[in-house]
Amino acid sequence: MYEEFYGLKAKCFSKTPDPAFLYHSKGHAEALARLLYAVEERELVLLTGDIGSGKTTLSRALLDSLDESFRPVLIINPRLSPAQFLRHLALKLGVSKPRHYKSDLLEQINDRLYASYEEGICPVVIIDEAQLIPGKDTFEEIRLLTNYQLDDANLMSLVLIGQTELRARLKRPAYEALRQRIGMAFHLGPLGLDETGEYLRHRLRVAGRDDVLFEPDAVEAIQRHSRGVPRLINTIATGALLTGLGKEARSIGAGIVEDVVTDLDLNG
Repeated sequence: MYEEFYGLKAKCFSKTPDPAFLYHSKGHAEALARLLYAVEERELVLLTGDIGSGKTTLSRALLDSLDESFRPVLIINPRLSPAQFLRHLALKLGVSKPRHYKSDLLEQINDRLYASYEEGICPVVIIDEAQLIPGKDTFEEIRLLTNYQLDDANLMSLVLIGQTELRARLKRPAYEALRQRIGMAFHLGPLGLDETGEYLRHRLRVAGRDDVLFEPDAVEAIQRHSRGVPRLINTIATGALLTGLGKEARSIGAGIVEDVVTDLDLNG
């Protein structure tokens, strides 16, 4: 719709987690570097952040950064009982017929992990939306996965990604054993004003436009109403481009942004 009018080759503020559009703010760049290091060291790593802060996009960027010596195992709906989690994991690891009894199932997982090690491959288990894991028992199964190791190496990497409440949850005494297994942790914060401006310019450049589109007062308004949350920035920016198209505005000013914010009821 607005792409041709504004000289864009793609929708640059889509809500899908396309790593091609990942803006490496200071926080995002550090988070990705830590994730990569932890995966290479076969550690258990924790990434948290507020809703819409870019966690899932970072996980996709992580996957794109891994070479053929790593095998990603992505779990995006972790609302699973302990037994369901283990069966789901076994299937993702390549076990064709997971067994019914837990002891047999754990043996299958162990055999699959060791076979991967023999092939020179490290499975990377990424659990997105980990705050949705229903109970402590499933977390305990995740902790026990860190016991799959040889004398000199773990047999897999584990990445827990979740909203801020996951971090608070893991601080409870009941999760002490799991918390002690976390080798690295990082929390994604919101973007500042300068970062919001660069975020907008970065995504426009990726979509094929180098010229300034959002005026400084529009950037300030987007930052204020989005509170620096990338997903909200995308929502407001998309609305602004559509409104700008309707008004045939060649640049986006604060007035257009305020109209969009009113329509989206984001003033509160």
